[in-house]
Amino acid sequence: MRAPRHRPCRGPAAGPPVRPPGGRGERRSVLAAPRVPTVGIDIGGTKVAAGVVDADGVILERLRTETPDKSKSPRVVEDTIVELVLDLADRHDVHAVGIGAAGWVDADRSRVLFAPHLSWRDEPLRDALSTRLAVPVMVDNDANTAAWAEWRFGAGRGEDHLVMITLGTGIGGAILEDGQVKRGRYGVAGEFGHMQVVPGGHRCPCGNRGCWEQYSSGNALVREARELAAADSPVAHTIVERVGGRISEITGPLITELAREGDAMCVELLQDIGQWLGVGIANLAAALDPACFVIGGGVSAADDLLIGPARDAFRRHLTGRGYRPEARIVKAELGNDAGLVGAADLSRLIARRFVRAKRRRVERFERAAGR
Repeated sequence: MRAPRHRPCRGPAAGPPVRPPGGRGERRSVLAAPRVPTVGIDIGGTKVAAGVVDADGVILERLRTETPDKSKSPRVVEDTIVELVLDLADRHDVHAVGIGAAGWVDADRSRVLFAPHLSWRDEPLRDALSTRLAVPVMVDNDANTAAWAEWRFGAGRGEDHLVMITLGTGIGGAILEDGQVKRGRYGVAGEFGHMQVVPGGHRCPCGNRGCWEQYSSGNALVREARELAAADSPVAHTIVERVGGRISEITGPLITELAREGDAMCVELLQDIGQWLGVGIANLAAALDPACFVIGGGVSAADDLLIGPARDAFRRHLTGRGYRPEARIVKAELGNDAGLVGAADLSRLIARRFVRAKRRRVERFERAAGR
């Protein structure tokens, strides 16, 4: 089934479409890459999504399965990926595979150094999958692949300096400059969620206190709502009633739903999360000075209930406010497909190896047949 084509919806301040060849780095390479189908894989803590993507970012077919339990061996997850790719390859001429993994990936994009939701520790994923699939494989952090997709086909199209922030259970992120993903010397740039914004604040699973994601993420949103419900606060009456008193069933999507219905507590909680989001974005603007911040991840589904307060807080905390241009803050357009689409598109940079090898095999066969 063909997915609908994603088209950027830009206001007057948005930039032009992707420039023609002549840029630098990955920009130039991807525009010169063969226009062949590739497979993108998005691996999260609960699901593995796979899709065949064409050169225009259109998903031609998609598959999805649950992520094997994290206590299982890395081989089990590899088997799942291989099964999905081979299934798609039965119906499509696949030329490369891109993997977007929720974890730290080394600068060579070959090894998953650490994945919090899987049992990958310094795992040589690229080589293991390349051997089994017989096509080129690229591995990258899932926030990097999502940012690439938004830059190529979504809300960040046409921007030369872009930062993406993904709000889910935690906060991830990515940096794009001049058509290149900035991965850092060791490949782990963009871990914005672990900037410390409150010294001695909430304990974070990373081991530190006061990390940004403890104040602006899905986990932070749910934690605050559950604490109010557990304290039998009168402002939590509606949400407690909605879950039948089962506080553990309070979720981020439920909070967003009630906020849209006008529940005062849920609206205020999203405002709080949005204000913390704006503070962190102001800090990133001081360090990176991008033209555009793209906000993605599940929490971004709250739209202006979240992004409106974020813009307000950003303007209040921006260094040099009133004397400098302000970056745009926009919601991601590709939704849950961004990681998959971006991984497939980045893998197109290495697909030419497969195309050339295939052409050489055909030429050898034709020469042999001519004899």
